[in-house]
Amino acid sequence: MNIKGRVEKLRQLMKESQMDAYIIPSFDAHQSEYVAEHWKSRQWISGFTGSAGTVVITLEDAGLWTDGRYYIQAEKQLAGSGIRLFKMVDPGGPFYSEWLADVLNEGSVVGFDGNVFSTSLVRRMEKDLQAKDIQLKMDRDLINVLWEERPEIPKEPLFTHDVKFAGKSRVEKLNEVREEMKDKGANYYILTSLDDIAWLLNIRGVDVPNSPVVIANVIVAEHTCYLFIDACKVPASVKLELEAEGIELKANDEIQAFLEKLSSEDAVMLDANKLNIRLYNAINSHTKKVESPDITTNLKAIKNEVEIENMRWCQINDSVAMVKFIKWLKNAVNNEEITEIMAEEKLESFRKALEGYMGTSFDTIAGYGEHAAMMHYKANEETQFTLKNEGLFLIDSGGQYYDGTTDITRTIVLGKLTEEQKRDYTLVLKGFIALSAVKYLHGSTGANLDILARQPIWQHGIDYKCGTGHGVGFFLNVHEGPQSIRSNNHVPLEKGMILTNEPGIYLEGKYGIRIENLMIVAEDEKTEFGQFMNFETITYCPIDLAGIDVEMLTNSEKQWLNNYHQDVYTKLAPYLNEEERGWLMEETKEI
Repeated sequence: MNIKGRVEKLRQLMKESQMDAYIIPSFDAHQSEYVAEHWKSRQWISGFTGSAGTVVITLEDAGLWTDGRYYIQAEKQLAGSGIRLFKMVDPGGPFYSEWLADVLNEGSVVGFDGNVFSTSLVRRMEKDLQAKDIQLKMDRDLINVLWEERPEIPKEPLFTHDVKFAGKSRVEKLNEVREEMKDKGANYYILTSLDDIAWLLNIRGVDVPNSPVVIANVIVAEHTCYLFIDACKVPASVKLELEAEGIELKANDEIQAFLEKLSSEDAVMLDANKLNIRLYNAINSHTKKVESPDITTNLKAIKNEVEIENMRWCQINDSVAMVKFIKWLKNAVNNEEITEIMAEEKLESFRKALEGYMGTSFDTIAGYGEHAAMMHYKANEETQFTLKNEGLFLIDSGGQYYDGTTDITRTIVLGKLTEEQKRDYTLVLKGFIALSAVKYLHGSTGANLDILARQPIWQHGIDYKCGTGHGVGFFLNVHEGPQSIRSNNHVPLEKGMILTNEPGIYLEGKYGIRIENLMIVAEDEKTEFGQFMNFETITYCPIDLAGIDVEMLTNSEKQWLNNYHQDVYTKLAPYLNEEERGWLMEETKEI
């Protein structure tokens, strides 16, 4: 059944269920960005494969709402489906519930699966739809009826993450959480975010591609921590270890009954942006609710010293694989046929040879020429390009390791460039250096710093429709909050947070350029004016000198690049053979 056929079948089911619209988001029951195959309902109904987006089907119309990373990709993937693209960040563009309020009649019914909608999102929809008395019906997963060969919810076993990597025991972490619960006047805390659960209990799994998390829910009480999980997922030895530390295992489907049994004496803490509406509605109506961002999110974001030391080594290890790959690619493109997928697979083969490698941290973006203009492009056998010894090849990739998570982008010069390509490559580099080198006052946020990376690009009337950087987990999600570097993020940057720095230029039908490193937020000097901060770069990989118009760089920018390249050579040379060291020396020479 093609996409149009699926949409029509859904409309028939909507009529039978007396629904005028049906909403299918990207999320699972835990509001995850990346989800197991079982929850890829939006992809199944629309054909759009991006990680973010919401499809809304009415009886006469259909739309996909997504962000600037995916506009080009979505236009291509939605072609001929009857589903229109709505650009989420465009000025004046309606949110999907605002659009529904506009197009539906008074008293209409909007349906969705309440398991995959957060409490706060449902509140937003109720507010947008109340003027027309539009009702929400949140108890039907219509996609489940239609999707005949829907994959099962994963049942793979979890494993523990040793404290020599994590730096803190689960008992220490639970004590920190309970302290904050006490401060907020709560004796229970519901935690449903998968990476937060993995971090809190020092467990990992293989339930979600690229993210080493475990499908489960947690309720922290004053003296016990309840882990709601399918019993088959917990090996006997791990069960004993968890129980010895005050963690009681319960079946995943028992959580609703647990919440219903809370009393009027209890106060339960929850994050309305993460807790799905079905679980929220299950909480005893007499129980006090304390709404707050997840306690664990801030604790997890600020890495401890053990995590930071592990991350530093992890980035060096991963950078060795990148250097071997770039050296291979620059040579191979002149001598053999290399496709985007072949390049992607070759890079993974270098990573697989590294100790502690557990898989990719996201689907590799390997785009040659105009494909790189799609920020989150995914090569496939039908439409991939063969690389030539000219132009630019963008590869954005990362690995998961016991000792950290990596995310790196390099745009590699394969041969002759146009003046425009060189100019744009250099503009991206200037923005990248400006953010890397900044010294700023403590209390500054990503919103304060975002303009530094954009300014050189803006000077030429160009912009990129995404953030400049995101937080990164520790052997966890490659995208981690609450911090990021973007115009609307107002979380102060704290010592020990890890962020990416990844400005870019994307010209549809032409090319894409991005350079990306990981950075740790570090303390600089303290003066009478306050504590100053800086970024410690921890990714070590050459930036392609062949792409740079040196005349466009200031002396301080040249100095920064020369110093960075000296660090790259010093850190990586001990792990390379003589031929590789010779190649790297040439790639990191002074300009």
